[in-house]
Amino acid sequence: MFITEAFAQAAPAAPVGVFGGGDIIGFMLPMVAIMGVFYFFMIRPQQQKLKEQQNMLSQVSRGDTIITHGGLIGKVVRVVDDKELLVEIGEGVKVRVLRQGIADVPARGEPAKDDAVVATPKSKKK
Repeated sequence: MFITEAFAQAAPAAPVGVFGGGDIIGFMLPMVAIMGVFYFFMIRPQQQKLKEQQNMLSQVSRGDTIITHGGLIGKVVRVVDDKELLVEIGEGVKVRVLRQGIADVPARGEPAKDDAVVATPKSKKK
C-alpha cells in the first residue's frame, strides 16, 4: 500500500574518476603535480636566494659599504670574527654589527688603511 518499490532497488555504482572509489593512481597524479609546481615556483627560488645571501655575507670585508636591516649605512672598519663586524656609521662613530644583520652590500671598496684619514670636502668660497 504505502510502501514503494524504491527500497527494493540496488545501490548506485561507485563513481570512477580522480576522487572515485579506490583509484589511487588517479588521486596521486594530481598531488605529485601540485608538489612539483610548489617546488619549482616556491621552494627552489627561495633556496637559491638564501645561497646568494649567505655568499654575499661571507664575502663582506674591510672597506665595504653595507646597509643593515635597521637602515644604517656604514663602512666596515674591521672584521671582528666570523659573526661580527666593526662598522663606522659616522665620523668617529663605530658600532658592532652581526653579519646576519646586513641587508645589502651596495659598494665593494678597497680595504682602508689602518691610519687612514677621512678627507672632508672643502666648502666653496665665493
